[in-house]
Amino acid sequence: MPLTLTRDVLLKERTTLRLGGPALAEAVVTCEAGLDELARALPGLGGLPLALGAGSNILAGDGPHKLVLVRAANDAEPDVSAQPGGPDGKTILVRAGAGLRLPRLLGLCQHAGLTGLESLTGVPGSIGGSVAMNAGSYGVELGALLTRVRVWTPEGGLVWREATDCAFGYRHFNPEVTAGFWLVWEAEFALSAETPTAVRQRMETVYEKKKTSQPVTAKSAGCVFKNPEGAPAGMGAGRLLDEAGVKGKRLGGMAFSTVHANFLVNEGGGTAAEALELLEYGRAAVFDRFGLDLETEVKVLP
Repeated sequence: MPLTLTRDVLLKERTTLRLGGPALAEAVVTCEAGLDELARALPGLGGLPLALGAGSNILAGDGPHKLVLVRAANDAEPDVSAQPGGPDGKTILVRAGAGLRLPRLLGLCQHAGLTGLESLTGVPGSIGGSVAMNAGSYGVELGALLTRVRVWTPEGGLVWREATDCAFGYRHFNPEVTAGFWLVWEAEFALSAETPTAVRQRMETVYEKKKTSQPVTAKSAGCVFKNPEGAPAGMGAGRLLDEAGVKGKRLGGMAFSTVHANFLVNEGGGTAAEALELLEYGRAAVFDRFGLDLETEVKVLP
């Protein structure tokens, strides 16, 4: 079906942190016709639309939310075309739907011998959500590889935006098409040709590094704080939290990971109230120790 509407859905069943109370509705869109249906349906659903993606990078409160969760489910195989250009004389443009999961795209890149995205190995999000937050890892951000993005708004429908016309920042992206709701529908990336073996080896190296330094199998939302400006060299948010004594701190079913202090994990039965209290504890501990005010990277839905 182009559009599937479900009333009274639980955010904790749709977020990687497994937290969150009920939302008014969820709208799952599989094709462009579904976007037209969604534009007609939204005014009658009674809540603010929220683009959800794969549900990572979200900390949702325990109470009810006057939200309509919008999820792009256009996850067909990416379109790949070779075009001349780039430092090696050949740039590969890869166009993917917002509903495609990033690990699936990386699998295609490995099979086809496309390099550029290897540093994002282990990131669980969807293409849409990853673009919308300018996801990054080990110094590589999606915004640096994006050539253009197709964005939908209820008022204007679908429009392609060149990456040069969009605003990017640290874990920030804005297509600058509206002050209201927008949804990433498709994204196009500029990658380069490489041998499948070389791409696979890079992905394996990244994943092995992450396995030893991040809680990759835990219920988490990813990094909860941004790396602050003005911190001592080599001191990201995780290191600051660690040296402030926050690593492993627990409250109820929630805890700062013992593997990486900038990951908040749900160890089972955790609540958003516990998570928020831990976030404030961590922020205060870093401020008291270093005089730095940490800004949340995770999106908090009260």
